[in-house]
Amino acid sequence: MKRVDVKAVIRKLSGEQSRLTPGEVAREAEVTRQTAHRHLSTMVELGELARKGQGRSTHYVRLGAEPAPDGGWEAFVDDRAGLEEDEVWKRVSKAQALVGLKDPALETAHYALTELVNNAIEHSSARSISIRVGRGLDPVRIEVKDDGVGIFRHVCAGLGLASPLEAVQELHKGKTTTMPDRHTGEGLFFVSKAVERFEVESDDLRWIVDNERHDMAIESMTDVERGTLVRLTLRRASGITLRSVFDEYTDDHEFSRTRAIVRLFAMGVRFISRSEAKRLTHGLDRFREVVLDFDRVRGVGQGFADEVFRVWAKAHPEVRLTPINMCEPVEFMVRRAGV
Repeated sequence: MKRVDVKAVIRKLSGEQSRLTPGEVAREAEVTRQTAHRHLSTMVELGELARKGQGRSTHYVRLGAEPAPDGGWEAFVDDRAGLEEDEVWKRVSKAQALVGLKDPALETAHYALTELVNNAIEHSSARSISIRVGRGLDPVRIEVKDDGVGIFRHVCAGLGLASPLEAVQELHKGKTTTMPDRHTGEGLFFVSKAVERFEVESDDLRWIVDNERHDMAIESMTDVERGTLVRLTLRRASGITLRSVFDEYTDDHEFSRTRAIVRLFAMGVRFISRSEAKRLTHGLDRFREVVLDFDRVRGVGQGFADEVFRVWAKAHPEVRLTPINMCEPVEFMVRRAGV
């Protein structure tokens, strides 16, 4: 029996209609209402959907993608060859949702779009790059899509990684680049922190950064089109500024701090082996300060803790490791390792 991607069905329905119910999802995906409820609730927790109404009137709407009264998107498509990101911005900035946009949101939109287009020009090997701007005025919604090799696959090839999941994990840390002589690898990281919601779809994975909920997630996908799709959601009265993002992760204009969400480095909620620890710490010596966030991690093994907090820390005394959000079992093992 073919396995149904229920979340994909929900996203399809929520893109076609303004509201949807568990019954509609169950019929379309050919699953039980209980299964439909479970997937809808998960997507509410991830910030993709909002639950409205009560009892029999309960329904769901897609956050950041509700159809505008005049409907749809404004689209811009270019051949990649010879494309310049500043020229793209000059045209895209005339989109309805961006006209009249004020700083700091305007500054962020400009920075994010030009960084994403430059990445697609330099790395994607695509034939074309398309941009869509939602017609709704708030929040501002921007999509950048290319038909190239795919960002996670490109990073895997450039860094010798084993899977797209490992590519997401490296991008999440920051300072990840396949062209160190030409790029610092900082742009995508800062874009992911500067908007309310950031999504990348490529190579059967979706990477979500939700800065309103201070959370991240990785999802598996099916039937993903070739290339890379990046979605941005930016509020006109955003509380996030580029300056606040730069200040959080830099010292004297140097990208020196990062925050690693530990649970992104395994499919479960427990970390046992030294190999998992080595995957977590790979590349962290590029920073002077690293915050390791153990939120929702239920346990770590002695080998994992020893590799991170004794072996790796001893080999890199110039890097300050700061573990946070540890439950009691995690804290016990970390302290045993010498922290």
